[in-house]
Amino acid sequence: MFVGCIFRQKVRVNSMVTYSKTPLPHHSRLWAQVQPGDFIDGHAVASSLSPCAAAQCALSMPFWAKSLLDLRNLLLRPFGLKTDTSGEGSGAIFPVVHEDHEEMILGTDDRHLNFRICIHRAGGQIHMATWVHCNNIFGRAYLAAVMPFHILIVRDGMRRIARKG
Repeated sequence: MFVGCIFRQKVRVNSMVTYSKTPLPHHSRLWAQVQPGDFIDGHAVASSLSPCAAAQCALSMPFWAKSLLDLRNLLLRPFGLKTDTSGEGSGAIFPVVHEDHEEMILGTDDRHLNFRICIHRAGGQIHMATWVHCNNIFGRAYLAAVMPFHILIVRDGMRRIARKG
């Protein structure tokens, strides 16, 4: 979805877990970065987890998702894009940029795009949003290429959050 196009929709991941495609709460710090034309999606699931615990749960990807990320890193490393998934250092792609009791924001800026993953706790739910600002045509091409995988990874992360919390 792009700014202004987010809507509420219930999505059944399996017979037990339902999450909503829903905008990130308006008081999230992430909204300060969103510009017209940026990609931002939003999902929510009932959970009592802290933002940190929900982020750890959502980002503990299954083998297939880790394999896709490893392939991405292998293919993009020669182009000088960030590929370190440790969460620390100047080359990390998932460093924490903000954390408090109700919100955690991870992500980085790169030559082709800037992105953030926001985990926000509000009203007995964990909201997860991904924001992407494309810096050039390569960023737009990259976003289009990874979108089908992004959808699967987010759905799987929301399912894990719901089961854990």
